[in-house]
Amino acid sequence: MGRRKLLGNSVSLLINRLTQSITTFVLVAFTARLLGAYALGQYMLGFSYYFVFMTLISQGFKTLFTRELAREPEQTSTYLVSGSFLQLIASFIGYIALVIIVFTLPYSRDTSQICYIMGLTIIPFSLSNITEAIFQAQEKMYLIAISTVPIYILRVLLMVWAMSLNYDIQWISAILVISEVIILIVQWGLISQFVRYQLSLDWKFIWYTAKAARTFLFIEGISVFNSRVQIVILSLFGGEILVGFFGAITQLMQPFDIICNSLVLAFFPKMSQAMTQGKDKQRQLVEKIIEILLCVALPFIIGILFIGSDLLILIYKDPSFEQAATALKILGVSAIASSFIRPLSYLLVANGLERINLWDVSITTIIGGFFSIFLVSQYQLSGAVYSVIATQIISLIIYFYGVYSRLFTLQMWQIIYRPLLISLLMLGTFLALSNFSQNIMLTIFLASASYIVIIAIASIYSVGGLSVVRDKLLANKKV
Repeated sequence: MGRRKLLGNSVSLLINRLTQSITTFVLVAFTARLLGAYALGQYMLGFSYYFVFMTLISQGFKTLFTRELAREPEQTSTYLVSGSFLQLIASFIGYIALVIIVFTLPYSRDTSQICYIMGLTIIPFSLSNITEAIFQAQEKMYLIAISTVPIYILRVLLMVWAMSLNYDIQWISAILVISEVIILIVQWGLISQFVRYQLSLDWKFIWYTAKAARTFLFIEGISVFNSRVQIVILSLFGGEILVGFFGAITQLMQPFDIICNSLVLAFFPKMSQAMTQGKDKQRQLVEKIIEILLCVALPFIIGILFIGSDLLILIYKDPSFEQAATALKILGVSAIASSFIRPLSYLLVANGLERINLWDVSITTIIGGFFSIFLVSQYQLSGAVYSVIATQIISLIIYFYGVYSRLFTLQMWQIIYRPLLISLLMLGTFLALSNFSQNIMLTIFLASASYIVIIAIASIYSVGGLSVVRDKLLANKKV
């Protein structure tokens, strides 16, 4: 039953993140096609400012609440009401800070207004983080998918329709804000079905939580700033068009990022609970997560190396985007580091060792900021990508040191041998396809089909072969 529940939660989060990724991908593609690289750059810049400030003032609360509610579910009502109030105050502070910073930077009037409008999304999105933390802590992730997936789909359809009627990015930003308000209302309606709460504030809880969340807020906020700083620096040194190119290539990395985040978030409550079950249990969990992610990351990188240039032109329907092909291939390598960084980061949080995460974001933000300014000013788009890779290598070293020194040693060969085998088979597939077909769509279809077959065979082999799978299926039918 536990495995089925974990699988269901993983699938729910994956559906939510995948829908979010696909709709964002569609929006970026149609913005590039209908409005051009400059408008895409404006959208990506406005979204980056919103995302940075939203994360600075909300994601830390979500991580803290998820961990504490998984341990003390009887406090759900207090976290919902008093936690939401605390989050609301933080949201207003975050939005005001965004407006001040954007106002002081040398952006055009239109670009600044887009940042102001999109920044309003901070308030409803931050509040919905509280409800989603409760869904996640109680392992009811399917409610997240129910409340978000239909709205994500309707939102992108409305945005594309608006752009086809020549509405600009300011209108697209307004639609984003309204959609997040609707999601918040729906989630409160769902949560009221199983959480009894009173609209009274626990000031002691608010004060304690504000202090307890400081480390998490700093870790999450600086971490996302570190990931988005390239867009801000590109906007200052290169302009909106280069931001558009960078946004285009990062969108192609989204499928892997969504899988990575969804899997780790689904396992996070189990990591927290496994703290009382011994280090071997936690080690097995984190090794399995990393192995699964590498089984996705390595073939993904191989695919980008072979068809990255053609993919950019196919999606964005603009030959100018081919200028970003080299940067895309370099950025693809970051998937390897992410396969380790995200699971190890949450592992440390589950064990109360978030101070190591704090060291990471502090060190990488300072060093990464200098890297970004120097590399972007010298190499523009490629410089932004080099900076991403450099900071991830530093993060990887820090997390390995933290886990090895405080918890346990990872069995690296156990983790990587199956991903390496799958990657070698996919390399052979792409080499064969490069000689067989020049049609990008046919290549994608055949490569995807080959990957599914290889993964299926590897999965069957890992559990003991066809006979074991058959016996398990028969046993489940009898039950």
